[in-house]
Amino acid sequence: MAHILITSGPTRQYLDPVRYLTNASSGRMGAALAEAAIQSGHDVIVVSGPVDVEYPKKAKVVSAISTEDMLKACLKIFPKCEGLIAAAAPCDYRPVSVAKHKIRKTGATLKMQLVETADVVASLASVKDKQWMVAFALETKDAHMRALQKLEQKSCDLVVVNGPEAVHALNTSVEILDKTGDVIAAFAGSKLSVGKKIFRVIQQRLIQK
Repeated sequence: MAHILITSGPTRQYLDPVRYLTNASSGRMGAALAEAAIQSGHDVIVVSGPVDVEYPKKAKVVSAISTEDMLKACLKIFPKCEGLIAAAAPCDYRPVSVAKHKIRKTGATLKMQLVETADVVASLASVKDKQWMVAFALETKDAHMRALQKLEQKSCDLVVVNGPEAVHALNTSVEILDKTGDVIAAFAGSKLSVGKKIFRVIQQRLIQK
């Protein structure tokens, strides 16, 4: 049995007390991967952003709102795990400052300064020991090249590539790349079925090796 950390869903970066930057990640793939891992006999901890989906009852779920929240939780949990499946879509930018009160309309153009948030996967890669890591890469162009760059820069073992049509959808289409850049598997269908197939590759390539 392996102890597996799965990140799932979006994060929110607040602009003021009621508005925030985010994306439409549903958490369905994270839930599917958690279910597949549990069915294979593993212990699963999910660090999840705000989602409406339900995770398996046997999974321990840690809630996170911002990218900083997600990173803090993962840094605490990851050293106790054998591997990471980073299926979350953390928000990449945050405002330089958060307004204390609701930003009101003035009729003028609103200018806002944004800075990059911490990279969750890269941060975990910097502290990993012997853990394996699987990243997800949602790309809109040059998918294989960009996904392979992500895999190499973040010291991952595999990367799962998908496109924007997968966001908040019931179905998805993915390819899995290894460190050589080879496509070792390609799946399409419901996120539940694809999640099971992705985990089967992880089981064979990284857990049972």
